[in-house]
Amino acid sequence: MRAILIDDERLARAELRKLLQEYPEIEVIDEASNAEEGIHKIEQQNPDLIFLDIQMPGKTGFDMLSELDMAPQVIFTTAYDEYALKAFEVNALDYLLKPIEPKRLADAVEKIKRTGSNGQVKTASLLDSNSLLGESDQVFVKDGERCWFVKLGEVRLFESVGNYAKVFFGSNKPLILKSLNALEERLDEKVFFRANRKHIVNLRMIEKIEPYFNGGLLLELKGGEKIEVSRRQTVKFKEMMSF
Repeated sequence: MRAILIDDERLARAELRKLLQEYPEIEVIDEASNAEEGIHKIEQQNPDLIFLDIQMPGKTGFDMLSELDMAPQVIFTTAYDEYALKAFEVNALDYLLKPIEPKRLADAVEKIKRTGSNGQVKTASLLDSNSLLGESDQVFVKDGERCWFVKLGEVRLFESVGNYAKVFFGSNKPLILKSLNALEERLDEKVFFRANRKHIVNLRMIEKIEPYFNGGLLLELKGGEKIEVSRRQTVKFKEMMSF
């Protein structure tokens, strides 16, 4: 995959180029230091992918994209997290915050590999109602003005809050307008287990299992949450876990 780096900071371009040396499937064919230069090089060389800064002198990365007749796939690289929602709206492949962490870049490269032949990345929203989602799928989670691209395998718990569901990953607990029943239908049951009326847990995130009253179980997750497995679901849980 042929890529162009577009960033007004020379050191940022050099650092990203160095990180990308770990991925032979991505060939950096050129660089640009501003939007005008970026437009010229994109039209001239027709890259498959661009790594694009947002805040640049003159025109922003968004301005640049709006002037292209046909845009390649885009991974934004920026020091500002407030643009994530707008980045998603222009179908960005990913959104990397500077300084770029190698693990986040690895996730972005993995997403590139999962890109369909039509150029659209297979990133889903938990608010969609169609496809079944597995732990390797990247999902978009929005809570008010904040938003995240999250690998489902990193989500340890879904908790029902009225008509909403709270999504637990890292230190974040955003709310999404989705019922737990609807989420259960879309999540891979080999990974996500309906523990009780209010909770779906990631089986990979369980640290401790203890007996609980009325024949149930108590699960302790890696984030410290303690979740009761109802007596009815305990039977199913033990069968799944070969107790």
